[in-house]
Amino acid sequence: MNIMPRKSTLNLPPLNLGKETVGKRLARLRKERGLTQVELAEEIGIVQALVSAYELDRLRLNADMVSRFALAFRVSADVILGLKKPKNNGHNPSLKVARRMKRIDDLPREQQRTLLNTIDAFLKGVEK
Repeated sequence: MNIMPRKSTLNLPPLNLGKETVGKRLARLRKERGLTQVELAEEIGIVQALVSAYELDRLRLNADMVSRFALAFRVSADVILGLKKPKNNGHNPSLKVARRMKRIDDLPREQQRTLLNTIDAFLKGVEK
């Protein structure tokens, strides 16, 4: 027996979550992290066409998808839904830096350590 959900008859006041839609927020978060739709889709286990549909607000997020996007972006579900702003002090890395950070994060720990030591030494030399 298939039971179809019924449309709610509640008369709730509209929420004021700003002008940014959930889809636009997803696209912004993805771009801030330097990810393509294909990369994001692979990370959360869906196809790129679904990422596009969510970003264009053609599909509504269910709880499972909110959780998947939140984990992929390393933010709370409240950020995905627009209830809270992400904690980034107003500074987002450029796409080039974000892509490189992701590649570094994917390296084995020892290679990360070596690369970060090299970066630290370079930055120390620049600061002088």
